[in-house]
Amino acid sequence: TFAAVPALRAQPEIAAIWEPRVTSWKYDGDDKPADQKLGATLGMFMTEKQGGSDVRANSTRATPDSNATGPGAAYRLVGHKWFCSAPMSDAFLSLAYTDKGLSCFLVPRWQPDGTRNAMWIQRLKDKIGNKSNASSEIEYHGAWAQMVGEEGRGVRTIIEMVQHTRLDCVAGSSSQIRHAVAQATHHAHHRSAFGKTLVQHPLMQNLLADLQLESEAATAVTLRLGRAYDEAHHDPGAKALARIATAVSKYHICKRCPSVLYEAMEAHGGNGYVDDGPMGRLYRDAPLNSIWEGSGNVIALDVLRALGREPDAVAAFRAELSLALGADRHYDAWVQRLMKDLRNPDSLQLRARQLVERMALAFEAGLLLRGAPSAVSDAFIASRIAGEHGKELGTLPAGLDYAALIERASCV
Repeated sequence: TFAAVPALRAQPEIAAIWEPRVTSWKYDGDDKPADQKLGATLGMFMTEKQGGSDVRANSTRATPDSNATGPGAAYRLVGHKWFCSAPMSDAFLSLAYTDKGLSCFLVPRWQPDGTRNAMWIQRLKDKIGNKSNASSEIEYHGAWAQMVGEEGRGVRTIIEMVQHTRLDCVAGSSSQIRHAVAQATHHAHHRSAFGKTLVQHPLMQNLLADLQLESEAATAVTLRLGRAYDEAHHDPGAKALARIATAVSKYHICKRCPSVLYEAMEAHGGNGYVDDGPMGRLYRDAPLNSIWEGSGNVIALDVLRALGREPDAVAAFRAELSLALGADRHYDAWVQRLMKDLRNPDSLQLRARQLVERMALAFEAGLLLRGAPSAVSDAFIASRIAGEHGKELGTLPAGLDYAALIERASCV
């Protein structure tokens, strides 16, 4: 619902109807047409089974419902959608082909005459996790819809929703990481083994401190991205930063999430693997945000595309990293090497994942150097940037302020 608003604004007369309802604090169910509702929710029906992320392979067709055509006009949609998010919503943004190309449409649950729209849920997906948030397959059988944005430019219109949903993915994974670290730290403070609480054992201290670093970095990135989105309305530089930094952060933080949750589960011992506690559900939900709205390869290639085609985004990212230059020699060297590679992104497709990971670590390190206590930034630089870290979490080098990191993680 949040992510749909920027796309709706591509069609002001449609936004005038729906935006007051999707921003309302009141919701009165799904059994009324939009013009009778106090509040509404929105979903997205975009991908199809033959294409997935390759939405230009879609086959759903849209034909005019009257003599009027183009932006804002009514159409009828026929086709099958394979992965439909939030099918319980009041309306959906969807893609379909007209004679002029792939276009974006708003498909309400109710038609203007008050009858249910001709879209039928085929089944709900039996997902590994995230079960309370329904995903479905649907078919359009002449569903009534209105075109949003320019005809034939549907991807450009709906990408605004995709971009804001990627921000949601970053925020969601950051929250899951924080939740898992809080659970693990709380358990370590109260579980005794071998004559003392777990948190008093040095090796557990190393693990908890390392987990907290992941949480610190993810939270800092989420808040920085949120500020960029707020400022994007009046600052082109903030909009450009949001464009590339969201993709970079979505790739990295959403991929780190399952690893952090696994280690937090393991910190509980065997009880962590039992569904009486919270860790099982958290762990099953963890992979979702990395897959949703662009899996790892799709996101990495999207970053390369931005590097090659959007100089403003590259300049904004460089400017953001430069704000922390001079604070740490390891960071300075990392950024210098990274900037050299960013000059030639066309040759990096094979190593795109590695490049995006390095960009993400630079983004996180810069934010922590500028805003976090030295116990946090020093540990992050030593482990993630200077390379004093093993392949697994819980392998921080000696000499760091473990007590300060654990205290920040504690939810006792």
